[in-house]
Amino acid sequence: MQQRYVVIMAGGLGTRFWPISTSQMPKQFLDVLGLGRSLLQQTYDRIAPLFQPEHIFVSTHSSHQALVKAQLPHLPLHQIICEPYRKNTAPGIAFAANKLHALNPHATALFLPSDHLVLNNEAFQAAVSSCFESAETQPGLYTIGITPHRPDTGYGYIQFRKHTAESKMHQVKTFTEKPNAELAQSFLDSGDFLWNAGIFVWGLNTILQALALHDTELYNLFNTSEHVYNTPLETAFAERAFAASKNLSIDYSVLEKAQNVWVCKSDFGWSDLGTWGSLYEQLKKDENQNVVSGKHILLYDCKNAFIQIPKDKIAVVQGLNNVIVVEKDNVLLICSKDQEQMIRTFVNDVKVKKGERYV
Repeated sequence: MQQRYVVIMAGGLGTRFWPISTSQMPKQFLDVLGLGRSLLQQTYDRIAPLFQPEHIFVSTHSSHQALVKAQLPHLPLHQIICEPYRKNTAPGIAFAANKLHALNPHATALFLPSDHLVLNNEAFQAAVSSCFESAETQPGLYTIGITPHRPDTGYGYIQFRKHTAESKMHQVKTFTEKPNAELAQSFLDSGDFLWNAGIFVWGLNTILQALALHDTELYNLFNTSEHVYNTPLETAFAERAFAASKNLSIDYSVLEKAQNVWVCKSDFGWSDLGTWGSLYEQLKKDENQNVVSGKHILLYDCKNAFIQIPKDKIAVVQGLNNVIVVEKDNVLLICSKDQEQMIRTFVNDVKVKKGERYV
């Protein structure tokens, strides 16, 4: 554990959970499951047994540093990595990897999202530990893949090379981002595809070498011979580097090009909770398959609906099927579950019509 670090990535906006998730309070800081802990806090609780407290870092947008500190008050400020711009996972990981490398060049690190659901913490921790053991004995880029239970078109997929011997680790063959329904079904039928959970373990030297090889431009932006990391000069350096960075994922930047990528096949009750529909799947339903959150809600002839209304509001809903109804701060969303990909469009349109205050 002396050489093991973790970076919880908490920089997203969670736009698809609008109007509950806003730019001021993204979904990772919300208790969307009603468990009394935000998704960020649950993620911290899940990984805490595996790491020394001083080796746990959270990366977030600079504007959310105070939110992270409020929800994780025991986390020192120097363990909150602030990104001045949202540029997706590749620049964020390049920045954090260089920062940790300056602290401990021999370290191995876990990078994981802050806003996912995990139902079986023990199985999750076992998968993470297996990845660390492999990364420490056979340098490579390790990720965790989830055994798919349905042909989901909202997830990315990892194809792995099958081995004759039983093994936890499989060499990655291809990555595919959000296939159509027909292709997703063929992935499920083949038995050699996993859901991409976006959870990574690698030696810091290994990921930096991979960046140098596969994305030289990004590597050069964040790798410097100047002693800026973990000093007062870091903030100004990050401002320049992120401003010049492209907006791209670590999958596209490195993983899809690399040959030394391995996946740990696992299943620990995972969901990325990326949409209202994915949250609906995880929550308790009534006899008509409705999920209802609120104190004064009356339903008539409703089925397969997700309805969340503030406790001080009265709502009467009749005749809706497969619909999302969410209200917060005088913003009301009514949307078919089948069309919830439109929520990003709704948010952008509201920005234009009413201003940032609503999003």
